[in-house]
Amino acid sequence: MRHRSLVILTAALTTGALTLTACGSRDDDNGKDNGADGAKTTVTIGVDAPLTGSLSPFGQGIKNSVDLAVRTANKNNEVKGVTFKTTALDDQAVPGTGQQNAAKLVADKNVVGVVGPMNSGVAQSMQGVFAKADLTQVSPANTNPALTQGDNWAKGEKNRPFKTYFRTATTDIIQGRFAAQHLYKEAKKKKAFVVDDKQTYGVGIAAIFAEEFKRLGGEIAGTDHLTVKETDFSGIANKIKTSGADSVYFGGQFPEAGLLSDQVKKAGARIPLMGGDGIYNPGFITASGEPNDGDLATSVGYPVEELDSAKKFVQGYKDAGYKDAYATYGGYSYDAAWAIVQAVKKTVEDNKGKLPADARTKVLDAMGKVSFDGVTGKVSFDQYGDTTNKQLTVYQVVGGAWKSLKSATFQD
Repeated sequence: MRHRSLVILTAALTTGALTLTACGSRDDDNGKDNGADGAKTTVTIGVDAPLTGSLSPFGQGIKNSVDLAVRTANKNNEVKGVTFKTTALDDQAVPGTGQQNAAKLVADKNVVGVVGPMNSGVAQSMQGVFAKADLTQVSPANTNPALTQGDNWAKGEKNRPFKTYFRTATTDIIQGRFAAQHLYKEAKKKKAFVVDDKQTYGVGIAAIFAEEFKRLGGEIAGTDHLTVKETDFSGIANKIKTSGADSVYFGGQFPEAGLLSDQVKKAGARIPLMGGDGIYNPGFITASGEPNDGDLATSVGYPVEELDSAKKFVQGYKDAGYKDAYATYGGYSYDAAWAIVQAVKKTVEDNKGKLPADARTKVLDAMGKVSFDGVTGKVSFDQYGDTTNKQLTVYQVVGGAWKSLKSATFQD
């Protein structure tokens, strides 16, 4: 879940941003066309993310990247007769707050789509609220498989719970297995100790990693759980040391991961800690007082800075002067917003240049057919609402900084 990303090929800039205020016309506005007398319909794209707290570096990057997509859409007049704007709400990475935010966004009739949230557990609390209102939701960061494929996905019983939910980030079914394959086959680690933070994302990705690691022939030296926002993991660190593990896999976020890595090394186990996109953040490194060169993380997609398709995004983000970095999910957030813009554009074009009275329903219908070349690569969705993009990257701490080690498209 983190770092940088976003831009779109010039040829792909074919969608706008959103905000629905009263300065234009829909079908029920006395028959006026959008753009009559210079007026435009304002459409809002909602944003939900952790804008405060320990995960705010990710949340601010999400918010700013959506804002940049909206600015680009308006500048290019991406959807004729429509002006876009954003409204951003802070979920603090708390499911209950996310659910309240979902209700607020549904109540705002100008909102036709929402980008977010970052955390899978928060998403679970929001999905049903959006579904009842036919309000499209596109997460740039959620990776838990159950969000799109149902609780029995691991048994092969895939069933999409909510038709309103989409995501531009690939799932942990892919990311967890990708990590296990790298650790076992390329890092040559054969005995991993697995820890999770008892949260939806962490538990899910840790379980998928462990299953794949064992399938490959690796041994799980032990398992344990820690509590988010606690700081003393010395008991777990000692268990890891005495287990004889040659590596640690952690399912969770970077604040706890950095502390765990630090305490494992202080316990005398000079072994690498690996995690998913949740730990891929500079904060992971600064949280550890011990040098943690050699620690590993996977993240969705390829490094944005290395993508030709992201160059305009990177420059645009810089030119906009945002205080916070676009971070891990910036590119996916831009693409999520652009997908909503694309759906709005299709809806308006199909309705003779006007936004229909049932805009949310029509935008939702259009989302499943969206396809364009985005900042992070090809953007489209499968029958579950999952991204069709299966690119991932392994990062390693080298000289006190994250460096990309390997990028590839996942193959079963």
